[in-house]
Amino acid sequence: MARWVAGLDGCRGAWAGALLDLDDPERHRCALFADVASLLDAPEQPLIVGIDMPIGLPDRILGGGRGADRAARARLGPARSSVFPMPPRTAVYAPDYDSAKAASRAASEPPFAPSIQGYNIFRSVRAVDTLLRARPELLSRVHEVHPEVAFHALNGGRPLGLPKKGVRAREGLALRRTLLDAAGLPAALLDARVKGVPADDHLDALAALVVARDILDGCAVPLPDSPERDAYGLPVVIWAPAVRDCR
Repeated sequence: MARWVAGLDGCRGAWAGALLDLDDPERHRCALFADVASLLDAPEQPLIVGIDMPIGLPDRILGGGRGADRAARARLGPARSSVFPMPPRTAVYAPDYDSAKAASRAASEPPFAPSIQGYNIFRSVRAVDTLLRARPELLSRVHEVHPEVAFHALNGGRPLGLPKKGVRAREGLALRRTLLDAAGLPAALLDARVKGVPADDHLDALAALVVARDILDGCAVPLPDSPERDAYGLPVVIWAPAVRDCR
């Protein structure tokens, strides 16, 4: 019997993916996938996939973001800026940035507009949203995660204090790799980054895989505790792994 789980992180117009067979950890692979369906329909048929992409788009946003965004930002504390608050559905489907800002302000209280960094992922958000609405049976397999929320939990619920980009990126990436190793991922999988995938995207995909494993094991934590659903029935929740005691 094989129990495959997987993690996905957006990477330069594609997806950095990592797969692991929980019943035989020597069986694993990393690859660059053209789209989310390519991983879901891969020969491994992963039971659970953690994906670093918003799922669930409310028609109206209250309090500065989705409930999941607010819960994740509260969990991260000082590092909360890494969680982009998602605007309402109309903004995500707007034809251009100016239209997205106007649509967001019109359907949020207090009014806010997405940053350009947030807007730049809307194409991927729409792709995932379209896939899940077209194939609702996938909702039991695909779950939203946030890598920094995952690493925060793997660090014992404490801030990492080191970024994954910039002048201290090497230290930050080394810390994240250490946390994934302590979480039980095989060393060979940690070293399996494929050509074309930056180191930070590879580690983020592995963090998403850890969350997927914890979801399958029943010990992952939903943020917030009582998730809502959008008008299409898609859950609005960010999943975090169980907090590890790494003292």
